[in-house]
Amino acid sequence: MINQIDSSVLQSVNGNQAARRSESDDLHKNFMTLLTTQLRNQDPLNPMENAEMTSQLAQINTVSGIEKLNDTMDVINRQIDADRFMQASSLIGKAVLVPGNQMMMGDEGNPTPFAVDLKEPAAEVKVRIMDMNGNVVREFNAGSSGSGLQTIGWDGNLADGTRAPAGAYRFSVEALNDGRAVSYDSLNYAEVVAVSTGHADGLRLDLGGIFDPVRLDDIRQVI
Repeated sequence: MINQIDSSVLQSVNGNQAARRSESDDLHKNFMTLLTTQLRNQDPLNPMENAEMTSQLAQINTVSGIEKLNDTMDVINRQIDADRFMQASSLIGKAVLVPGNQMMMGDEGNPTPFAVDLKEPAAEVKVRIMDMNGNVVREFNAGSSGSGLQTIGWDGNLADGTRAPAGAYRFSVEALNDGRAVSYDSLNYAEVVAVSTGHADGLRLDLGGIFDPVRLDDIRQVI
């Protein structure tokens, strides 16, 4: 697959380079034609200075050098994109932790875990589980927690002790320290099912189900 991607990248780049080389060649020819005409028709009593001729030659060489640099950067950028695609593709079938506040209860009765990234330690972490309509179905205290990434598990039971039905749920957290709110980021686990390109800001990882696609840079943990 790597060879396939590289070949595709190089074919595209080679096509662009060929077009640029043609434009560059035309520019060189036009410049040399103008310079030759200028030399042929110059005033013998007031010929072009060597410095002026050298300056014009330097300008055309600078343009040519910039074009070659652009071609090189184009190859490098496309290869980086190909490498990122391969890196993202290797995540298909794996669970990742990304920003979000959603979770799934599977048909087998096991809910997906979720996590919070606490900015500082919390003496108390209260969790609220809601259905997709916003109705609270369970509340519990997850206890104290240190700062940083903390995974929280829900046993899957509703407030009345019965098992929650399969489907999508949301969660919210209230983290407190001496009665003061502790700031945090909400994170949910999901499985990568596909990788897509063509987005304005890069690759997207398709997490399937209720989860929105995310960028590769959004991943906080891979299981």
